[in-house]
Amino acid sequence: MTLFSALFDRVMLWSAHRHAPGYLFGLSFAESSFFPIPPDVMLAPMSLARPDRAWYFALLTTIASVLGGMAGYLIGMFAFEMIEPVLHSAGYWEKYLQTRQWFADWGIWVIFIAGFSPIPYKVFTITAGVVGMVFLPFVIASAVGRGARFFMVAGLMRWGGPAMQQTLRQYIDRLGWLVILAIITAYFVLNNG
Repeated sequence: MTLFSALFDRVMLWSAHRHAPGYLFGLSFAESSFFPIPPDVMLAPMSLARPDRAWYFALLTTIASVLGGMAGYLIGMFAFEMIEPVLHSAGYWEKYLQTRQWFADWGIWVIFIAGFSPIPYKVFTITAGVVGMVFLPFVIASAVGRGARFFMVAGLMRWGGPAMQQTLRQYIDRLGWLVILAIITAYFVLNNG
């Protein structure tokens, strides 16, 4: 089945749209405070479609992510009681508790590694507000950690260029089904283990 290759083609078309940078900014902001989809799903194809603008897209994503992280921080600081039920219903409560423990163990360093963690970044930003992390170090660590991730993604796409785009297009269906299989396997292992 060529489900993923058709989706890949569509995303590549969307990534070249004139409003794509605005959508990337909005997605990056939202993902850092409340939205579940990471900006990499737009950043990577946009950087592939326009390798000459890859660094601009990475910078735009970083700025929006840090601004969204600030919003997440404020949500954690001033509105945690309102969103606590959402953390439970969305399945983020255990991740929140784990992140809280990481803050207790490692402090500011958690934000540096958060950009590469499987735990959604919004959990880190909200938790930083809940625990009252000092704001300026939080912002700086967010910029460094998130920037490292997004510049790495953009750099890989820029470096790979059209050859990477062709290789991804060729193997995207196999990769997509492997990811789905891995998610299903992980679900059963975690829920039955």
